[in-house]
Order: sequence, then structure tokens, then C-alpha cells
Amino acid sequence: VRGFLILPHQYCYPSIFIYGHRASGKSHVINVLMKELELPHATLSCVECVSVALLFEQVLRSFFGCDVASLLPRSPSLTDFVRIYRQQSPARQTRYIVMEKAELLRDADANLLPALLRLQELVEDNVTVILLSEIVWDTFRPNTGCFEPLLLHFPDYSKVELQQILSQDRHPSYSAELYSFYVSILLGVFYSVCRDLRELRHLAALNFSKFCEPLAEGKVKETDTHKLWKNIEPHLKKAMQTVYLREVSSLQWEQMQQMEEETGALKGLSAHTHVELPFYSKFLLIAAYLASYNPARTDKRFFLKHHGKIKKTNFLKKNEKTTNHLLGPKPFPLDRLLAIFYSVVDGRVAPTASIFSQISSLVTLQLLAQVSHDDQLDSPKYKCAVSLEFICNISRTVNFDIMKYLYDFL
Repeated sequence: VRGFLILPHQYCYPSIFIYGHRASGKSHVINVLMKELELPHATLSCVECVSVALLFEQVLRSFFGCDVASLLPRSPSLTDFVRIYRQQSPARQTRYIVMEKAELLRDADANLLPALLRLQELVEDNVTVILLSEIVWDTFRPNTGCFEPLLLHFPDYSKVELQQILSQDRHPSYSAELYSFYVSILLGVFYSVCRDLRELRHLAALNFSKFCEPLAEGKVKETDTHKLWKNIEPHLKKAMQTVYLREVSSLQWEQMQQMEEETGALKGLSAHTHVELPFYSKFLLIAAYLASYNPARTDKRFFLKHHGKIKKTNFLKKNEKTTNHLLGPKPFPLDRLLAIFYSVVDGRVAPTASIFSQISSLVTLQLLAQVSHDDQLDSPKYKCAVSLEFICNISRTVNFDIMKYLYDFL
């Protein structure tokens, strides 16, 4: 990255596009370089800049102060921003505009992103725009065409790198070797389903007290690694259902663990099946089952809130009931699966790479079957491969009454 940030008095490339998954170090690396090299910069979050006016105001305030930012009209246009910027003195060295969560710019005005990519030309000043995004440039590029930025990819951390990073968060009351062993256990359980550093760090802090319980009670020593492993393994597997889940706080999760210990075995579903699926994977599987066994024409009836009144006699045809389960699951496209998924979870989750990775995990676990060819990347099709009893048990664990949404059981 440092190679793109050149010396003062030299013009830098107009725009740089840095992409990679969440928590791969993009923002941290850029911010550290800006501070160490003492480069004039403005760091903006596209989540916080809910309007174009706020974005323009923050850029002008960071570079020229509040007085210049106040010159913007109430509803500024791109022309207003460029005019006010040009009126200021030229920069002695390159100014940098760092925009985090830049994928949100795709929802802004159609001319904003192309203008930012060639802002250096518009304002006639030594300014570079750095876009930080979680998606690749091919899906980011506007359909109307634009100036092509320099591309820089931040790859995911490997298992060894995650081990090194997480081991730095060790508890001061315990040795570094013990915490490193704990991190290796954690990665052994979660690495196949979660490689997000923030989520893994959260899980490590959440379950470390349970890992240390035998040590605090004096039952084992730090060298008894096998006993420590046997004690923490079932708790880590239970924690798999909270991966990427933020509706449950750390305190609530600890209370749930304590309640399960007091009440004993899980009801309606084996512990192995219950803990092996993350929370959103369960809803994805429920959505897949509904898409496989419900006719596509019934989606409006089941999942659209204001669908209007539909008479049952018109909705159900003669001799059509129960036939779907007798005929077996039918294939469905990915977009239908996601539409049902976002409906049953009531919009509590945003579309992220983790959701698509969990779909791939369900295929790997043979709970979903991909029926389309591998080369059909734009419209893959799937079939649900679980039984009615299995999906009912899964539904009970997330308090979802699936029978109300099955066409055959109306």
C-alpha cells in the first residue's frame, strides 16, 4: 500500500480501490500509513454519510475547516462542491480522501461515484480518493462506465495468521502458552465456518472464562491440555449457533449456557444437530425447505404482508393438496431462496458474504443439493435434502412455526 502513497509534490493516481473481506486490515493499514507519513487526509464512513451533502461537508471541513464547509448551500450539488474546492489554495502535497464501506456509494446518485474516481481532474488539485470495499471491482463498476482506479486486494488471514493475531489478546492472569492453546482449540472448531477476525475475537473473549473454570477450581493444571480440551469442546460447539449473531449479547449467551446446564438435555433435537448449524444457517435451511415444497405462485400469499384477501377456494385447487410432499422436493433458484430467507427472518440481517458462505456450507453438509451446473454462476439452483421431521426440529430451535407456511398443510 505504501507504494501507492507517494512523496509530497508528486501527483498520485487519481483513485485507488482496495477490497477484501471484513476485518482483513484494510482500514487499519491505511489509517496507520496516513498517520505515520503525516499525510493530509479525510476519513469518511459511507454508513455515516447518509446524504451527499454530508459527504461534501465532511471533506471540506477536514481539509479547509468549518468556515469553508459552511459555504455549501443547503442542498449542494457536485458542481457546488467542485467550485468551493477550487477556490481554496492548491495543496503542497497530495490530499487523500479515504472512504470506508464504499459499496454503499452504488446506492447514491449515479454521477457521484464516477466523479469521485476522477476528482483530481475535476478540482484541478493533487487529491486522491481511496475506496475501501468488501466487494470486488467487477460488481462495483457502474454500468455507464467510469475511470478505472488502481486495484489492491487484501486477502483473508490464514489460520496461522489468525492464531498469531488472536494470541496477542491473552489474559494477563494466564501464560501465553495456555492462551495460544485455547486459540488453537477455538480455530479448530470455528475456522471451517467463520474466518472473520472480529467474530473470532468476540467468541474467544466470550468462552475463555469457561475454558479456565477447571483451572480456577483447582481441578487441573495448565499442563493438562487434554482435560482442558474435553471441558471446553462442547461449549464451543454450542457457541456455533451464535456465529454472526448480534441479537444475543455476551451476558445473555452466558445465561443461556447456565440454563441449559440446569435443565439438562436439549428437547426435540439431538445436541449434535443443534449445535452444528449457525443461527442463520437454520433460517436458510427453513427457507430452502419452503422453496422446495411450496409452489412459487404461493410465495406472495405466505411472505408478502399486504397481499390482499385471497379466498381459500380460489387459492387451493382440487386434488392438489399433499401432492408436493409425495412428489419430493423441487429445484428453486438462489434469488427465490434469499427472498424467502429475508422474509422469515423479518429483515434482521443484511446481505453479506457470510450468508452466501453459509449456503455453500449447507451444500457441503449435504443438507442442500445443488442441481444446476457449476458454470451457471449467475443463476444457481438448489433442492432441500432434509425430511419434514428434521426441518420441524430445526424450526423449533429458532421459534419458527414452519407448518403455517407449508402449502400442503393448510
